[in-house]
Amino acid sequence: QVQLVESGGGLVQPGGSLRLSCAASGSFTRLNTMGWYRQAPGKQRELVGTITRGGSTNYADSVKGRFTISRDNAKNMVYLQMNSLKPEDTDVYYCYARHPIGIDYWGQGTQVTVSS
Repeated sequence: QVQLVESGGGLVQPGGSLRLSCAASGSFTRLNTMGWYRQAPGKQRELVGTITRGGSTNYADSVKGRFTISRDNAKNMVYLQMNSLKPEDTDVYYCYARHPIGIDYWGQGTQVTVSS
């Protein structure tokens, strides 16, 4: 079992920055791919980006060059640095982690609102 807890969401003006954090805890010695997804009401959850245990990253085209994912394997943390935020980035952001046995886990979500 893996528990994921996100923090760092909030209200920010267009062009601003936010940093999301996700802390993983539970029964595991390591986690494979971790990352972030986002979802607006009535829409499907979509990929923001992922990072492998070795540090290889993958981003959605809509966030490339603006968002950066990083992780600290020793602390079981994953981060999402969001710069140059746009109103269309407004969503609930979910942390994601894949256990080595292949089970996917999700956090409870944190709201990010970009508005003036």
